[in-house]
Amino acid sequence: MLEASKIKNAEEVKTTDPALEVKKLSVVFTDRDSSLHVLDKLSFSVSTEEFVCVLGPSGSGKSTLLRVLAGLLPPSQGELFYNGTRLAGPQQGVGFVFQKANLMPWRTVIENITLPLELQNVPKHEAISQAQALIELVGLEGFEQTLPRDLSGGMAQRVAIARALVHDPQILLFDEPFGSLDALTRERMGTELLRIWQARRKTVIMVTHAIPEALYLSDRVLVLSPRPGKLRLDMKVDLPRPRQDEIRYTTEFSTLARELRAAIGYGLLDSSKPFQLPCVVRFQRYPLFIWRNCLGETHIRSITSFHPNFSNWRECSRNCNAKLSGS
Repeated sequence: MLEASKIKNAEEVKTTDPALEVKKLSVVFTDRDSSLHVLDKLSFSVSTEEFVCVLGPSGSGKSTLLRVLAGLLPPSQGELFYNGTRLAGPQQGVGFVFQKANLMPWRTVIENITLPLELQNVPKHEAISQAQALIELVGLEGFEQTLPRDLSGGMAQRVAIARALVHDPQILLFDEPFGSLDALTRERMGTELLRIWQARRKTVIMVTHAIPEALYLSDRVLVLSPRPGKLRLDMKVDLPRPRQDEIRYTTEFSTLARELRAAIGYGLLDSSKPFQLPCVVRFQRYPLFIWRNCLGETHIRSITSFHPNFSNWRECSRNCNAKLSGS
């Protein structure tokens, strides 16, 4: 079952040149008396039409990363490439959806959506036609003349998504767009976002604090360490598409969620005292096995994923090493 999903996912993500490439990106905020190191030497790439979620503890620089990717904030060090061209300032091919919808309160739904096209001097009839198509896509038919004050939180975010899509960007950046919504609405909006993404097939990078949301939506999940944010884990989500709600209750989903929790929880250990890899460490009640593969990539797994009936850590570590050596 899982092997079949790996094959399916591999076919879905295009193997073309990356839509976005980040090389040794660092961000340091400085003032007269002090400095704050927010991001430290991040390197990763995102393929065309790939959906990537970014997880990490609060204050790890996730929102700062999105602002750099959007060209709204210059990096202190490192380089960004958009379709092979070095990124310098805001790009027309990048759309941004913020934590709040940020709609103009005096403009109707359709007027908020057409705003980016108005700024580009697109003819009015063409702008309205494009906006109407997006209103139908996000499920807001009949609310074209409604003001933001009369919209629910979920409806306002649908308008924000439509506004970000209206100028047909190649890359969409989402900064925790459903964070202010209640749990049920948030889950429903995640399903809606997947439907919209499958219809338009944009390259998406989305910041979230919710592990189930990241797994349900994405092809890959990037985990950042506590500040200064470093790339702790780059995990492929081997779950088949299209995804239905039932996938949240599968063994594969639970296993991936456990690995992400372990990666985020590993950041609570004392990073000033690096471990000799491979090793077994304890986080809360759970023993974790940490090793580095031949490519130099660090991996974290719960002990039970290798040896469910462990009774001794040393014995368990030997069993884990033996299994890795034999695979």
